Amino acid sequence: MRVLVVEDEKRLGWSLRVGLEAEGFAVDLAENGIDGLWLARENEYDVIVLDLMLPGLNGYRICSTLREEKDWTPIVMLTAKDGEWDQVEGLDTGADDYLTKPFSFPVLVARLRAVSRRGARERPTQLEAGDIRIDPAARRVRRGDTELDLTAREFSLLLYLARNTGDVVSKRQILDAVWDADFDGDPNIVEVYIRHLRNKVDRPFGREAIQTLRGAGYRLASDGG
Repeated sequence: MRVLVVEDEKRLGWSLRVGLEAEGFAVDLAENGIDGLWLARENEYDVIVLDLMLPGLNGYRICSTLREEKDWTPIVMLTAKDGEWDQVEGLDTGADDYLTKPFSFPVLVARLRAVSRRGARERPTQLEAGDIRIDPAARRVRRGDTELDLTAREFSLLLYLARNTGDVVSKRQILDAVWDADFDGDPNIVEVYIRHLRNKVDRPFGREAIQTLRGAGYRLASDGG
């Protein structure tokens, strides 16, 4: 498996290269964003490990540029930026996974193998479910010709449902993805926000795109209800 590592911390970059090569990976290393983008364009990789805070060109720009150029090589962002919205922005620009520093090397290896197994699958810049259209980068939602006014949390919840259109997701999965894996508040907060979404996305249009499956979870209908 061929891997591109884009990391400006010399010691960490060297450690990643040595460790990944010991695991059987062929590794190219770039120490700035400009070289990283050039290597990604010039070579075929099975997966890219991408830092965010890079000299020359940051990781968000590298990721979004590759996706705009229809390069769907799996990308794992590896960064010290651990804020909720940092992760949201990273995934919205087209990354496949996001791992924060400090990190477990065995976990990184497992994630690289996992995303490489999925292959270079196209990830559309906009998501659709019937007449619902979501633009993650612009953080805009339209139903038909109507633009919807959603709060940040409502948008994140709808985006998560849309990324799993047609599949049932449990309340726990929603809490982990939209709130936090360590969330220890009242899990019924999910029901509250599902109700808010229905009041904005479904009821004004006489539709039922957001479905409840009793005892199982929630689903966004692929046909928009």
